[in-house]
Amino acid sequence: MIAFALEEPGKVSLVERPIPQIKSNEALIRLDAAAFNRRDHWIRMGLYAGIVPSILGSDGCGVVVEIGDTAENQHWLGKQVILNPNQNWGDDPRFQSKSYRILGMPADGTLAEYIAIPIDRLHEKPTYLNAQEAAALPLGGLTAFRACFYKGNIEPGMNVLVTGVGGGVAQFAAQFAIAAQANVFVTSGSIDKIDTLTAMGASGGVSYKEAKWHEKLLRDSGGFDVIIDSAGGPDFNTLLRILKPAGTLVFYGATLGAVPQLDMPRIFFGQFTIKGTTMGSDTDFTQMLDFVAKHQIHPIIEPARPLSDALAAINDLKEGKFFGKIVLNCR
Repeated sequence: MIAFALEEPGKVSLVERPIPQIKSNEALIRLDAAAFNRRDHWIRMGLYAGIVPSILGSDGCGVVVEIGDTAENQHWLGKQVILNPNQNWGDDPRFQSKSYRILGMPADGTLAEYIAIPIDRLHEKPTYLNAQEAAALPLGGLTAFRACFYKGNIEPGMNVLVTGVGGGVAQFAAQFAIAAQANVFVTSGSIDKIDTLTAMGASGGVSYKEAKWHEKLLRDSGGFDVIIDSAGGPDFNTLLRILKPAGTLVFYGATLGAVPQLDMPRIFFGQFTIKGTTMGSDTDFTQMLDFVAKHQIHPIIEPARPLSDALAAINDLKEGKFFGKIVLNCR
């Protein structure tokens, strides 16, 4: 089979691999589509601990073509499924276990024609989504769902800010908060991206390239009950200035690095809650699928490309050339 693999840090390429052999608790999936995440670029650059040669990709949708010798699981044969990329979250919903992993390094991932995966990672594809949309959902959708609801406790009527809405997780977070009937605002360096989210139901947004962008957001919104952020860096303190008293700031990344001189007095005088979050538990994943089906949420994706275009696609991901998720057709 053809796969897109990391051979060593900094080197990725299309390779020939044998079709995986499954064990008794596994299923063999013929992948229809798979999607890139920023995680794949960071792995390529050697920015994760424990980098090993592996097939990249955490998101995928495909058809079950073989089941291990567990009789009670034969009903999966022929079903179109999406894959839960969690591995070994653990028993505590509050945090992941020490052995937690994400599909696509060190375990071989979804950017291939086939994948062998434990049967308990399978979920039926939401019927209203096509294979390409479904493939874009798992990692970003799960991360956003946990940030919005397990950590952010977003409710109807709340003022919610989602920063950096050009990113895949941020797009899901904005869509989920809109579906939850919050008053959603967004930031981006692109007015076109802000306009796209406004057309999807956001109340407004600003370019973070503008001087005093936070002041405009404060005027337009009156302040925020919840802020979802992935950047950190110098603007983290700026976000604290537009939180309402007792507001919550949830962050799932630090693309702009550490926060210089964290404004601690503003945090304790504002009675703020600052929460870190990651992808999410298996329960979060199931609840996310129920939520997107209930609200008929469609991931924002770019036109799908063939698997053979994987190298160009990951380079485009690095450059941030596209708004929606980059999806590959695997057959």
